[in-house]
Order: sequence, then C-alpha cells, then structure tokens
Amino acid sequence: MAQVTLQNISKFYDDVDKKRGRKKAVDNISLTVYDKEFMVLVGPSGCGKSTLLRMIAGLEDISEGTLTIDGKRINDLSPRDRDIAMVFQNYALYPHMTVYDNMAFGLKLKNFSKIEIKKRVNETAQLLEIEDELHRKPKTLSGGQRQRVAIGRAIIRRPKVFLFDEPLSNLDAKLRVQMRLELQKLHREIAATMIYVTHDQTEAMTLGNRIAVMNKGRLMQLDTPLNLYNHPSNRFVAGFIGSPAMNFMTGSLSRNHEGYYFVAHSGSCRVPLGNILPPGVEEHKRIQIGIRPEHIVICETRWPETAISGESTVIAYENMGSEQLLYLSVGDETLVARVAAAEIVEPGKHLAFRFMTEKIFYIDEETGEVVNVIQPKTCE
Repeated sequence: MAQVTLQNISKFYDDVDKKRGRKKAVDNISLTVYDKEFMVLVGPSGCGKSTLLRMIAGLEDISEGTLTIDGKRINDLSPRDRDIAMVFQNYALYPHMTVYDNMAFGLKLKNFSKIEIKKRVNETAQLLEIEDELHRKPKTLSGGQRQRVAIGRAIIRRPKVFLFDEPLSNLDAKLRVQMRLELQKLHREIAATMIYVTHDQTEAMTLGNRIAVMNKGRLMQLDTPLNLYNHPSNRFVAGFIGSPAMNFMTGSLSRNHEGYYFVAHSGSCRVPLGNILPPGVEEHKRIQIGIRPEHIVICETRWPETAISGESTVIAYENMGSEQLLYLSVGDETLVARVAAAEIVEPGKHLAFRFMTEKIFYIDEETGEVVNVIQPKTCE
C-alpha cells in the first residue's frame, strides 16, 4: 500500500518586503492520493504545485499541516528515508556515467549485489525499450531517451511513491504525445502510486485518474478529468480546463412573454433560455455565463429572433484540418467557436450564431462559483 495523505498543508516564505510579512505559497491543502492512483497537480505557473510536490519529496519543509504515507507521519523524515523517487524536468542524469551506471547508481548506494543490479537494470531497460542504449552516455541520447533513463532510474528502486515534476516540458510536441502514452502504459504495468505536476491541462486530462486544480496556492477542485470538464465548480476551473478556453460574458437575466433570456451588458448578445431557469440562477441578478467553443452553433441563415443569440463579425480563424476555430467579434466581446472543417471563413464576414442553451454555465460574479450545475459526488 502507498496512500499519500495531505492534511491542511501550508508553506510560508519570508517576503523580501518585511512589512508584508510571510508569503503563503501553499495554502491549507488537504487531499488523499490513493494506492496505485495517478494523481495530477495542475495549474498556472506560480500556483504552488511544484512547491507542494517538493514538500512531499522532503526537498521543502512543511510550514503547517501533516503529511503521511500509509498512515505514517513523515514531515520530519529526510528525503532518502521516505521511499520516494522523483523525476525532474531537467532529467538530472550524471553526464560522465553510462545509461547502465545512471540506472544502477541508487542500487549501488543501497549495497545491492552485482547480480541483482544487473537483473533490475536489464528488466527496467526492457520495460522502457532502452536496452540497446545501456552503454551510451546521456549527451549522445535524444531528449526522449534521456527522459526514459531518468524514469528508469526512478522505477528501478521500486519505491512506494513516484513524483514527476513537469517531466515532458523540454520535449517537442510529437514526443510529448508519445511519452504521455508511455507513462500511461508504465503506470498500468508497475501499478504504482504516482503524483505528477504539470501546467499543461492536456497532459493533466490524458494522464490523471484524478486531477487537483490549483491556483494561487489553493486547491480549486479535485475530481476526475471528465467531471472537471463537465462540472467545474468555479470560473477558474471552467476557464482553465478545456482548449480553447471557455468563453465568458457578463450581463443579466430578464423575462418577457417568450420566456427568460440573458442580455450581455454590451447589449450585443441576447440568449433565449426557455421558460425555466436552472436551479440557483436568479432573475435580474448580475451574472456571468460561460460557453465552450464547441457549444456555439453558427447559423447558415438568420433564425427566428427567439432562437438567435446574436450576430458577429469574423475577425480571425485557425484552420486545424479536421475543424476550424473562428474568432468572433460580438460588440465589445470576442468569442471563440469550434466548428467543423468547411470552406475558409474569411475575416470580415458577418455570421449569426446561437448557444446550446443546455450547455451554458451560470457563474456568480461576486464569488466566481458556478451556480447552475449539479455537482457529482466528488472522489476525495
């Protein structure tokens, strides 16, 4: 078993400006990483995710809170006594050693026999498909091969927990996709507890059993990838998860003889909502709505007024091959719509559009909380 539990974990740094006191890099985070789970910590640069990972590894002191592995408190244990292996962004390989010696180094320190070391190195190299590179030195390897060696050096020790600190950020786009698949395969084969830090939400969505979304040192939401996408609990998560990002508009809700509707404050967009407001949404209250790019429908011809969200002008487009991203000017707002690939829509063209009403998120402008989505039971 290798369950990692964080209870009210915080990290303070003394601010350079003494008048400000201490800076909170990690703010009262509690979560549990279950045995054999692949947990991803994701968020923008400076959100505290790497600091949190380093506290788990023992490379940063914990200012407040309790960290346990399998129920044992490890706050004060040295990194070498925590039975944790960490893979860094820059690989941290010894340049003067061969691949074999890099992978064997940790076992030699623990006085493993030469026979056992050779067995483990060969098994790990075969698992990672680098058995033909064991005689080479790191500088002669590609980025992907070096990353495999770094991972191999970690897993050869068979620790309780693996930590990954943005390990794919130095690789090109094609190789990142390949390495994501390799990490998924590796997790299935060795059935280990893994905690992975990244700022790339695509990596998070494709790798994690669950994802912890962080911002400004705080845990914003912890859930499965699909629940984060379909049931974000606040504006930050709604805007961070998904590419391109969710569109947001500010306005108010009103009602006429046709039913409820949302009107943007710029007056440029009127969204019909039907006769029933979603739970938690109040009439006449200032509110934000969010809509994902794939839930904006371009109308070939002008629909009846009751069905139209608005009219727009194309200001730019991106042709992705199988689809297009249209950047639409709607009054003083810019919306992004994801549409099927067709003939190129040139900038300057006027298009009518509508929102898929059932896909709209309603967000309280004061709290930033999503108020209309019934949250699924969160796995904690």
